[in-house]
Amino acid sequence: LILFSIPVVADGYDVFGFGYYDVKFDGSANNEALDYRYERRFDNTLLRIGPESYDFFDIKPFAGFEGTTDSAMYFLIGIYLDDNAGTLFTGESSNFLVTPSFGFGIYDEGDGKKLGNDIEFRTTIEVSYQLQNKNRIGLSLGHISNANLGDNNPGVEVISLSYQIPY
Repeated sequence: LILFSIPVVADGYDVFGFGYYDVKFDGSANNEALDYRYERRFDNTLLRIGPESYDFFDIKPFAGFEGTTDSAMYFLIGIYLDDNAGTLFTGESSNFLVTPSFGFGIYDEGDGKKLGNDIEFRTTIEVSYQLQNKNRIGLSLGHISNANLGDNNPGVEVISLSYQIPY
């Protein structure tokens, strides 16, 4: 309860997400499951793309774990950008953030969807709202696939809600 009520200065975020695995808007989903994930988003800039006057396009690392109720597991590492949507679109800061990310890792299908390879890639776009205490609530849409490394590459979409706690 204290973590949710004391304002803090964030060095990075622990991200806890829950969602729906194998979302298909055309009705072709055949391995639906609940999805859960944990990510540790580090605040270490690997590469700055934008001006130094603000941390606008700073590429930063993350590491995480994702699993499903079908016992599929995915361990991954990757990079992300954490950009203020107001600054990005209007030049004025807001509480909304846009966070695109790219990662890769090892996938074990368990009893879930067969994605065609042990090595899988994930791209995600997330929109979150930062609360007064710096915690965030987010909505994300992600895609996991093997980038045609395997003979079969069905891919999977994941939509999830997240709660993010600064550390």
